[in-house]
Amino acid sequence: MRYALLGLMASTALSGFVSAGAMAETVNTEADDVITVTGRYLSLDQVNGLKTPTPIIDVPQSLSIVSADQIEAQAFTNIGDILRYTPGLSISQGEGHRDAINIRGNQTTADFFLNGVRDDVQYYRPLYNLEQVEVLRGSNALLFGRGGGGGVINRVTKSAEIGEQFAGTRASIDTFGAYQLSGDVNLPTGETSALRVNAFVEELASHRDQFDGTRYGFNPTFNLDLTGQTSLELYYEYLNDDRIVDRGVPSVSVAGGPDAPLEGQRDTFFGDPDENFTTLEANILRARLDHSFNNAFRGNVTVQYADYDKLYQNIYPAGYDAGTNQVTLDGYQDPTTRENLIIQSNLIGEFAMGPFTHTLLVGAEYGDQSTTNSRNDTLFAASNDDQITVAFTNPLVVPNFGYDVLVRDRASEVEFTSLYVQDQIDITDTVKLVLGARYDRFDVAVTDFLAISGTDDGRRGRVDEEISPRAGVIYKPAENVSFYASYSETFLPSAGDQFLTLSTTTEDLQPQVFENTEVGFKWDLESGLSFTAALFRLERGQFTSVDPDDASIVTTVAGSVTEGLELQLSGEVTDAWTVIAGYSYLDGTVDGGSLDGNTTRQTPEHMASIWNQYDVNERLSMALGVTHQGEYFVREDNNVLVPDFTRVDVAAYYDLTDETRLQLNIENLFDTEYFPDAHSNDNISTGKPLNARVSVSHRF
Repeated sequence: MRYALLGLMASTALSGFVSAGAMAETVNTEADDVITVTGRYLSLDQVNGLKTPTPIIDVPQSLSIVSADQIEAQAFTNIGDILRYTPGLSISQGEGHRDAINIRGNQTTADFFLNGVRDDVQYYRPLYNLEQVEVLRGSNALLFGRGGGGGVINRVTKSAEIGEQFAGTRASIDTFGAYQLSGDVNLPTGETSALRVNAFVEELASHRDQFDGTRYGFNPTFNLDLTGQTSLELYYEYLNDDRIVDRGVPSVSVAGGPDAPLEGQRDTFFGDPDENFTTLEANILRARLDHSFNNAFRGNVTVQYADYDKLYQNIYPAGYDAGTNQVTLDGYQDPTTRENLIIQSNLIGEFAMGPFTHTLLVGAEYGDQSTTNSRNDTLFAASNDDQITVAFTNPLVVPNFGYDVLVRDRASEVEFTSLYVQDQIDITDTVKLVLGARYDRFDVAVTDFLAISGTDDGRRGRVDEEISPRAGVIYKPAENVSFYASYSETFLPSAGDQFLTLSTTTEDLQPQVFENTEVGFKWDLESGLSFTAALFRLERGQFTSVDPDDASIVTTVAGSVTEGLELQLSGEVTDAWTVIAGYSYLDGTVDGGSLDGNTTRQTPEHMASIWNQYDVNERLSMALGVTHQGEYFVREDNNVLVPDFTRVDVAAYYDLTDETRLQLNIENLFDTEYFPDAHSNDNISTGKPLNARVSVSHRF
């Protein structure tokens, strides 16, 4: 805590210096340097996660922004939908109860942020209240702290707008019977304040037999302009999610190997519909104070508290024998609670010092996270074991069992403190440098209640202190063209991204280190199109890979290297034609050890997508989308290979009035059978068949 307070005090002291300096146009320092505060106002932030007002073309990093308009136009309902149209990323199954992603060959369930603040609990994140989703690729601890080896996803929520009054609603239903209702209301509560409320309810359904669920949430925000230079935002969100847990189909042996997903069972549910479920109740509260000291310097302080209560339990396939037509079943129950308290403070300035112009970021962050987690294994009565092999039938007949064997019972306390500084220096009109570093102190204490004995108190702990640098150079031969090169690092403590893997062995391990080297090109065309290209090399140090079917089996992987290319094209080709396209080439390999040379888990070599929307006239628009995902190995052992696929989507939009729109989205037009993601070698998701969603939206 003392480091965070020191950081906040340093920011306050610097802020005071800035305020005093603003009274005069120049300030003489002890070193006789002259700091000139320029008269220009801070530009608007295009990317919330960057923390600085930097145009995208000046960011030495590959990134994508998915707007609320795109989310609505493509009828996205979850993070997975978004990332299928985003280069460099693929979706992992997440055991049917959480968002899980692969960024540049690195899998994570924790590298998610909400308005720039860590949001690392395992759950499905809704999209009903978003302004945009930001996907920042490449290791970058400076901006986000630990984790984020391949990059991060930052959700930016809608905020109350002072002086505006509006409302909107949207309703949709698809051919599986799933529906969603959402609303958005913004009301002025005075000349200097406003209240905005977003809410939704969703009934879940899919092609999978016996899958269903309900989730809902609401999110009020209140904005208050305190002085004209100081504003306060208050935020609360409540989420409730109750759904069936579906872990897909198993794999089957293939002569000559590797194994492949079981085909012909796209709709079959390999579980117990009464015992496969997950529940989530989440409460997130945030207060943010923004202050502009003058035309060139501003600061903000955010305090966020979040409470999560999560349970999931499931029966799932752990093997399939095509010769005997038998399936092996396994299962467990896993309750988790977590409380997060995170405080973040930033000071941002744009000023000139001598011949150079600076965009300076100084920040501090403090976090306190408390987690409890346990796991109860299944015990099948007929086998007296946690697994059982039964005849495969549809529907599957699951023998009697209970979640009777406690195999994990842990609690963890994590405290982290961070200080960071970054400066973008405009050397000339065409050359910019980005230099910075972050200091993190990560203190984790885990109590393993099952390990407690006369000689063992069950306590495990580790303290890591890391300095993560970031450096970049941008060359702009024209205002709308940039070339860049960058280097950045991040780390992941041995406790893992969910803090529960610390043991007498792992508490002696140094943090995993990620190093990202990247060169790129960005071009904003006059027509409204934007093109970006990036070549990168991402090196990951030694890490552990836990067998998804047996947590007691831990494989140490020497490291991995992912090299790749990412291309993006987005914007208006003409006044009537908009395009969003992306392509990525990923070459991810294990580097060293017994798996040396194997492909990293769930890393398709080729991924491509394109979405075309064309305005036929003032009322009618049509859209065509295509996504392609190359084949991938489920795990680093490369025992199961999932085939490639290409899917076609179409849409039509008709404005009944200026305020009311009717929309039709058809997914998988040609009814392709495919396997979009997986969790383990015997938990592979099946893609949705041909289906349609009809939506109606209205603005009041």
